[in-house]
Amino acid sequence: MIKKQIDFNSFNEKPRKKKHFGQHFLRKFSVVEHMIKKVTITPETSVMEIGCGDGFLTKAILNLTKCKELHVFEIDPEWADYVKQIVKDPRLKINITNILDADLSILSNQKPWVMLANLPYQITFPIFFLIQRNRDLFQEGVVMIQEEVAQKIVAKSGRSYNSTSLFLQHNFDFELMEKVGPESFTPPPKVDSRLLYFKPKEIIQEIPNEAEFWKFLKLCFLSPRRTLSNNLRQTHYDLSKIPDNILTFRAQQIKFDDFLKIWSFLN
Repeated sequence: MIKKQIDFNSFNEKPRKKKHFGQHFLRKFSVVEHMIKKVTITPETSVMEIGCGDGFLTKAILNLTKCKELHVFEIDPEWADYVKQIVKDPRLKINITNILDADLSILSNQKPWVMLANLPYQITFPIFFLIQRNRDLFQEGVVMIQEEVAQKIVAKSGRSYNSTSLFLQHNFDFELMEKVGPESFTPPPKVDSRLLYFKPKEIIQEIPNEAEFWKFLKLCFLSPRRTLSNNLRQTHYDLSKIPDNILTFRAQQIKFDDFLKIWSFLN
């Protein structure tokens, strides 16, 4: 039997939410207002949203700002089509694609860009790596992410602190904004969320042989409970160049500047 396909163009019936896309739609307008007020959007600013859902944030951006354009990257064609039908604004451009597969370099003519997005939690880190690779496009942004992930991104030490924390903090300035409970979404997620402000750093500290440095850091954090000496013992690095007292620390106890000193010993 052939299933009848619903034509969302003919009426405003909403598509179903799809769990595999991590679709939890924001429903608290005050949170959206805080996102928008945190950034500077002028008639020369382009705004990027990832995952429009049913258009809750999309409509607010268009109604509350004078942005030049709003580009939405939506992986779900049904919701993209729905928003096209209910939002009639010439500034809105909807791209039906996975943002992680998009070539953002084609957006250089519309910069500067501000990102405002309620991110699917499972792609938070890939999104920030994508922004980092295209850092010249972005002025700043606010994203809604899982609370636990937000704490990992801003951690300076302790259990949440790792090589990814250091990489992102090296490239961005971050600020934790308000915590947002599950009741602010439909359907409610099983975890708390957090607004996170970010801004690409204008000046980034140079690191000798940087690609190798980040590989080295991953090895340092390989087993968080183990000391630096134990994590690096089976590697090709000459540990005799590192002071013995440093080798007794765990990576989660070492600050970024100290990792740079260790790297200078090895180079």
